[in-house]
Amino acid sequence: MDILTVEHLIIEYLRPGKPPFRAVKGVSFDVRENEFFGIVGESGCGKSTVAKALCGLLPVSGGRMAFAPMPAGAVQMIFQDAVGSLNPRMTIGQAMGEVLSVHNLCPKEERAARIATLLDEVGLPAEVAEAYPRELSGGQCQRISIARALSMNPRVLIADEPVSALDVSVQARVLNLLADLRTRRNLTILLISHDLAVVRTVCDRLIVMNAGEIVERGEAKEVFAHPRHPYTQRLLAAVPDIAEATA
Repeated sequence: MDILTVEHLIIEYLRPGKPPFRAVKGVSFDVRENEFFGIVGESGCGKSTVAKALCGLLPVSGGRMAFAPMPAGAVQMIFQDAVGSLNPRMTIGQAMGEVLSVHNLCPKEERAARIATLLDEVGLPAEVAEAYPRELSGGQCQRISIARALSMNPRVLIADEPVSALDVSVQARVLNLLADLRTRRNLTILLISHDLAVVRTVCDRLIVMNAGEIVERGEAKEVFAHPRHPYTQRLLAAVPDIAEATA
């Protein structure tokens, strides 16, 4: 069953005094329920533009995007800059508590316990709730961003370069966490990355984008074993393999 269908998606950026810049040029793909789906390409290829449009953060110039029926807030995004996505003036508990409060997700007297449960789910101790973002590592902050997204009980997580700012060993742990959460929570995850080696460790299927277009698509194992497009071949040759780190 498809949880997301994208058909002939066009996204343009307006430029004063110039024609609009077409960042995404009619891409089409589908994502199945409970799938780990990758969107791969170099910086500027349009992959993050697609991700932001899926979350409603950018307007669409043409085509259509359709999610299966689901509650409000069921599509959540995890950003690359985990530290920057957290308010430096708020403790982790305050930041997570704000989400629970604004969306009326649980009574005030239950928030501390709910936050502790969410932190435990991403492998962090309850004491982290008392810390400020600057006191934590990048990997810890990314786990907190994931926990905050989980507080909305999502069905779909869109992870935009979630491990690119982390070292290889931490990348592996965060990717394994996402894979585990996918199983435990029956999540669908869209992983946006410039690094095919990152996608290789977790994704079922993927599309490869270049200059706003899809140049290759298919089962991840097949694409990695027999890349057909020269662009995909270059990506595979240019990136390190983190498979050993995830073992």
